[in-house]
Amino acid sequence: MKALGIIFSNIHDNTLPELVRKRTVASIPFGGRYRLIDFTLSNMVNSGIDTVGVITKRNYQSLMDHVGSGKDWDLARKNGGLIMLPPFGVVGDIDSLYSSRLEALKSITNFISRADEEYVVMTDCNIVFRMSFDEVIEEHIKNNADITLVYTKHKKENRPETSATVLTVDEDNKVNGIKYEEELNEDGNLFMNVYVMKRSLLQSIILDSISHNKRHFTTDILASAIGNMRIYGYEHKGYYAAISSLQAYYEHSLELLDEKNRHDIFGDRSIFTKIRDSAPTKYGATAVVKNSLIADGCVIEGEVENSILFRGVKIARGTKVKNCVLMQDTVTGENVSLNCIITDKNVVIRDRRILSGSENHPFYIGKGSMI
Repeated sequence: MKALGIIFSNIHDNTLPELVRKRTVASIPFGGRYRLIDFTLSNMVNSGIDTVGVITKRNYQSLMDHVGSGKDWDLARKNGGLIMLPPFGVVGDIDSLYSSRLEALKSITNFISRADEEYVVMTDCNIVFRMSFDEVIEEHIKNNADITLVYTKHKKENRPETSATVLTVDEDNKVNGIKYEEELNEDGNLFMNVYVMKRSLLQSIILDSISHNKRHFTTDILASAIGNMRIYGYEHKGYYAAISSLQAYYEHSLELLDEKNRHDIFGDRSIFTKIRDSAPTKYGATAVVKNSLIADGCVIEGEVENSILFRGVKIARGTKVKNCVLMQDTVTGENVSLNCIITDKNVVIRDRRILSGSENHPFYIGKGSMI
């Protein structure tokens, strides 16, 4: 039961303009030492998928630097392995950057046709979750489905999801309806943009979309296929976070401070990332740390509470950091006060600065800034 993995690295760039000025969504840092693509890529590797194509678009130098040859995910192989797919197509009039998921698939027709795997697993990489795709494929075969869509239960008491696709499923998990919501405030089956189907069916869909000038996978393909194809849902019951805005990034980052959430993500199967050799974190005599995730290579002499510190962060004496997400190599001076702050990589905050956002509107400091 071999499967081909396809990851869309740029589909949601427009929802995170602050974080993708110099990178793709796939390479956004998350959780102290990871990038968003690590979760999807690790799920595929842990599920036995050893050929993975990553569709790029723009600003993907940082993504290439991170994944490299795929060695850290055991995907550096002569046959298959990790394959970066450039953003320009060779089919029909696709000679510019794609603007939708279906156009992205049109641009990699040759890659799909040359593969020999029977099934295809397609997913975005703005989601943080842990899943066994092999179990989804088994359920797909059991249902004799044409397409299987992975969804999770959304509760109205949770934060609203923006731009959500909602599935209507019956008691047998057969999909009877697909609806796009500008904002999801009610209970619903939230589609996670994870698809499973036979590779031959995907090829047919792409060829048909080229001949009929179809552009959107959900509206032009899935919605019109209801009643004509056997489309089933598969419920994901574990932790799920969609990084769809800066606010969502901040909230879901701090959710990692909950032990249950960490176990759901990092529990039984490893999440792999690029290895960086660095010294353990050094805690000074005046350091105070409460309920925080601290990566390796940090130097802490001040106070840190309810925060996430990435590799190489330096917190000077007298500085207080609370409810913050500080990315790699952020440096603070002495007697600094930070509350509800997101710093990108290589930010320097000089002595005696007082910066504060709020839980509903965190303050973001761009990459390489000095304040």
